[in-house]
Amino acid sequence: MSIDRIENRFDRKITELGVRVRDMDQLKVREDVFDEITLLSLYRLVHKGWITAIGGSISTGKEANVFFGERNEMDLAIKIYRIRTANFNAMSEYIIGDRRFAGIRRTRKDIVFAWTRKEYSNLLRAHEAGLPVPRPLVWDRNILIMEFLGEDERPYPQLRVAEMEDPVPAYSEILDDIRVLYQKAGLVHADLSEYNILAGDRLYIIDMGQAVMQDHPRALHFLVRDIANINRFFRSKCPLRDEREFFSEVTGIPLHGKAPGEGGNEKT
Repeated sequence: MSIDRIENRFDRKITELGVRVRDMDQLKVREDVFDEITLLSLYRLVHKGWITAIGGSISTGKEANVFFGERNEMDLAIKIYRIRTANFNAMSEYIIGDRRFAGIRRTRKDIVFAWTRKEYSNLLRAHEAGLPVPRPLVWDRNILIMEFLGEDERPYPQLRVAEMEDPVPAYSEILDDIRVLYQKAGLVHADLSEYNILAGDRLYIIDMGQAVMQDHPRALHFLVRDIANINRFFRSKCPLRDEREFFSEVTGIPLHGKAPGEGGNEKT
């Protein structure tokens, strides 16, 4: 079925269901986002009552686009992973070795679907551990629907551009979150930085598709990298914890010699 026929059918079905779409053209201009699979998945979520209004774009990332939405009176973030242009190799690095996804086929579509399910699972584990993350609601193929973090349809700013009167409590809060994420949720974020922490009424951690379980072969390396990234951002702002000492405090693993991941040429 052609993309035009899918879009026309989507328009008709959305109208029949009474869902408000503020800019339908926005759902059509990016075929790498709203392909046939995505439009059908979006329709299924609408049909099941998960979405009652679809708004404009909130953000565009390397792998996904996020749109504002509503479910009755609840504000939503609708995250859509791009199937056609997703970085298959980068995603595979975080999925291969994760026992939760040991049996998936290594095609682009299957990796993207697994990634979406993985982010939902990671957010749910973090949320249940009491961590400040967007509450995940449902996923379908390459679409993840979660709680919107922001005000007046505008997301909270990233930490990198947020104004901080006193960075000390913010730094301490993030380290506490790293500790709880590892010790209580059993996860390592694996890409934590000032780009995926939002500053609202408190600090929120987002973008958890790449987060891995403690038993992932590279979990400790990713933890070292997360700690180093946070220390890099706060280096000129406040006194820092020793990275190796904090790593041992989080994991209970005493470090002798090089920490996992030290001495390599990998990007941090």
